[in-house]
Amino acid sequence: MALGWKLHGDGKTTGPDDVVAPDERLSWPRTIGLGAQHVVAMFGATFVFPLVMGLNPQLAIMMSGVATILFLLIVKGKVPSYLGTSASFVGAVVAIRAQEGSTSATVTGAILVAGLILALVGLAIHYLGSEVLHRVLPPVVTGAVVMLIGFNLAPVVAGIYWPQDQWVALATMLFTIVCAVAFKGFISRIAVFLALIFGTLLSWVLDRTVGQITSVLGGATEATTHFRTNFDAVSAASWFGFPPETMMGADGKEVAGWHMPSFSMAAILLVIPAVIALVAENTGHVKAVAEMTGHNLDPYMGRAIAADGVGTALASAVGGSPTTTYAENIGVMAATRVYSTAAYYVAALVAILFGFSPKFGQLVFSIPGGVLGGITVVLYGMIGLLGAKIWKENGVDFGNPINLVPIAAGIIMGVGNVSLVFSDSFSLSGIALGTLVAVAGWHLAKAIAPAELRVRAEAAHGTMISLGGEEGTYGDGDQVDDLYQRDDRREPRH
Repeated sequence: MALGWKLHGDGKTTGPDDVVAPDERLSWPRTIGLGAQHVVAMFGATFVFPLVMGLNPQLAIMMSGVATILFLLIVKGKVPSYLGTSASFVGAVVAIRAQEGSTSATVTGAILVAGLILALVGLAIHYLGSEVLHRVLPPVVTGAVVMLIGFNLAPVVAGIYWPQDQWVALATMLFTIVCAVAFKGFISRIAVFLALIFGTLLSWVLDRTVGQITSVLGGATEATTHFRTNFDAVSAASWFGFPPETMMGADGKEVAGWHMPSFSMAAILLVIPAVIALVAENTGHVKAVAEMTGHNLDPYMGRAIAADGVGTALASAVGGSPTTTYAENIGVMAATRVYSTAAYYVAALVAILFGFSPKFGQLVFSIPGGVLGGITVVLYGMIGLLGAKIWKENGVDFGNPINLVPIAAGIIMGVGNVSLVFSDSFSLSGIALGTLVAVAGWHLAKAIAPAELRVRAEAAHGTMISLGGEEGTYGDGDQVDDLYQRDDRREPRH
């Protein structure tokens, strides 16, 4: 059941090697703490991307919580994940807003259609079987996608967060490592949350002892002298308030809020390519979760992709932002080894509460950039390395040029954020381009390679190896339920 959790042990004490399964939970106070940690992990990106797309961030936070609950129900609680604001639509939205007469309603209308298309793709995968997906995305490719998802975020750390305060970032990173490794039990499992508190307190102390710092704040172009912490927005924000309706500001420009979408074929055509990126991104995220939990989640792959599409369509139907499963939260799971979906329900409810409370939202948003730099450098790197773990567990042979050459090209394109420009209004870059090169390049290489190389590639992928490490075919949801019942507490192999 999606809403039934077994208590893990006594719910309080956990050994260093314990793994809390998706259908288990710790005590509610500890679960609430973990849920809060997930909120903090997703909050920055979920808040920033709507601003970049010209949509309302308060509404985005609220709808991310609603979409997460819907996602967990659709996947029957088998895939722990949080649905935050998707970055895959940013380029298309910028192109839409460059068109004359476009509005936020035009943007959300196009995103709604893309969400429905994604849901249909998920349904097709669910009913046709995940084997179809494996033929298109074998382990060598999905490992690359997971790696791209993590390592593509490296420029965010290097270019935005870390330079804001490198010494606080370094101290926060070291604090995260110490908490995660040196301590046992719950302390190590909430290392990310404790590091955020530590970094923020350190920044506050430095403001009052060392004074201001000169650096480039996130989104700015020039360095300024400022304090590391700034709680003015927190003081000015109200405790309770529903996101406003879209209106025209005094300067004649649109101020985005909740609204009904409108539909433009030109805008829809611009966002449809993002569906490809979301299919690959969701596939990679589910693979990453399966790798960490040691369970075969393939029968729920279609459900997860469809659930993301439904969440995106629902959020955009009221003027919110598109959603996607979040690498940041998968990183938190990797660090804590707590995969309980109960923590995600808590996170979703807290996010909805934030959506009704601008003051709480501003409090989390006020976390200094240097602190986020120290945290994200760990989380993003952990996600990238999970891709290598998928390769290792599935015995991917990089001595075969079919695997080596196209995957190498795709990874560099994705990590380096290479762009392929088709016109002034349409281009592919980053994860989307890297994924397409990896997928299409691998199938092209397999098609044109000599027979002996194709035989080696087919032998490697003919018998799938489950992410739990057991050979076999992929079954239906009941078989996965049996797997959960047998191996609920099995630790993933490291």
